[in-house]
Amino acid sequence: MPDTDNSNMQQTPRFRRVPLRLILPNMVTLLALCSGLTAVRMAFEGRWEFAVGAVLLAAVLDGLDGRVARMLKGTSRFGAELDSLSDFVNFGVTPALMLYLWILKDAGNLGWIAALIFAISAALRLARFNVALDDPNKPAWASRFFTGVPAPAGALTVLLPLYLDFLGLFPHWFAEAAFVAVYTIGIAYLLISRLPTYSGKTLGTRVRRDYVLPLFVFAVLVVALTVSYPFRMMAGGAVFYLLTIPFSWQAHRKLVLADENLALGGDGDECDTDLDNIADRDKDHGG
Repeated sequence: MPDTDNSNMQQTPRFRRVPLRLILPNMVTLLALCSGLTAVRMAFEGRWEFAVGAVLLAAVLDGLDGRVARMLKGTSRFGAELDSLSDFVNFGVTPALMLYLWILKDAGNLGWIAALIFAISAALRLARFNVALDDPNKPAWASRFFTGVPAPAGALTVLLPLYLDFLGLFPHWFAEAAFVAVYTIGIAYLLISRLPTYSGKTLGTRVRRDYVLPLFVFAVLVVALTVSYPFRMMAGGAVFYLLTIPFSWQAHRKLVLADENLALGGDGDECDTDLDNIADRDKDHGG
C-alpha cells in the first residue's frame, strides 16, 4: 500500500455552522419577497385588495429586516445584497406589473413604457442607495434624509390611482390610462431624483415613558383602520407622503446652509482650503 501523509488526513469540516442571528433577518427578507410575488399573482387574478395588502406587507417586512439585523448584530454582505434584490422585485417590478394589468395596458406602448421606466428607476435608485452607504464624508444629520423617494414609498405612492379608482373619489379623466402612465413616470422621476425626503430613521429610537401606552393605542388604531378601510388609508397615506416632500426639502436646505455658515466661521475670512471644501460639499448635495 502506498504511504500516506498523516498531515493530509486532517480534514476541515465540510459545512460551517451559521449563527441563527444571521439567518433570521434573511428569513424576514425572504418573507417580504414572497409577499411581493404573491401580489403579482393577486393582480393576475384581479384580487386587488389582496394585491395591495401584499405590497403593504412587503413594505412593513422590508422595514423590519434591517432593524432585526441591527438588533441581533446579524448584518452581513449577503443580507444586504438579498435585501436589494428583494426590494427591486417588491417595489419595482410588482407595482409596475400591477398598474399594467389594471389599466396601463389600455394605453398601448405608452403604458408599457411607463411600467418599464418605473421598474428601471427603482433599480437605479436602489443601486445609488447601496453606493451612498459607503460614503464616509456624509454629515451626521444625513441619516435623517433619503436622496429621492425610497423604493417602498415609491411603490405605495405610484398605486394611488388604483386606490382612488376603487374609492370613486376622482374625476373621470384621472382614470384614463394615458394620465396614469404620465403619473407613473412622474413617480419614477421622484425615485431617481436628488430631492431629499424624510427617512424616519431617527424616529422611535427613544420614546418618553408617558407616551408608550398612547403609542401602542395609536399603532393598533392604524392597523385596524388599514385592515378595515385599506384603500382609504393607502390613498390618504400616499397623498400625505407627497405633501411632506416640500417640507423635507426645506429642512434639508436649512441644514446644508448651517454647515456652510459653520465652515465660513461666521466672519467670511475663510482660507482657500475652506473654499475648496465648501465647493466639494455643494457638489455632493447636487448644488
